[in-house]
Amino acid sequence: MKLECPICETELISRKVSPCMNCGGNSTKLNHYRTQKFTEYEVYFDQRLILCDFCDVDFSSYDVTYFGFKKGKRIGLNDFNFVKEIPNNELHFDHFCPKCLHRLSFLKFIKKCRIENEDLDNK
Repeated sequence: MKLECPICETELISRKVSPCMNCGGNSTKLNHYRTQKFTEYEVYFDQRLILCDFCDVDFSSYDVTYFGFKKGKRIGLNDFNFVKEIPNNELHFDHFCPKCLHRLSFLKFIKKCRIENEDLDNK
């Protein structure tokens, strides 16, 4: 069974990834994963994200409209609720979109944010 990206519908590939749901599938970042710390957060719309110590700080650099938020909204670490540190930073297999350059878990996060924001706009 072929899986498609929930954002762009490109066929997903299976590859080794780090725990970071944002950059964990980026092959150039995998060289550094053992030196990174990973944290689980509760974020927008009761979703949970595991992010490395770079991606959690860098999250605010995203264009908010990518997640379906209205232009001008500020997003970032201030919105995140700490859940726990992730002690296991081993590589494992996950699905990855070669076009969007994200793991499936992050793509699902994006999709849910877009749906929830659209629902808010329609209320």
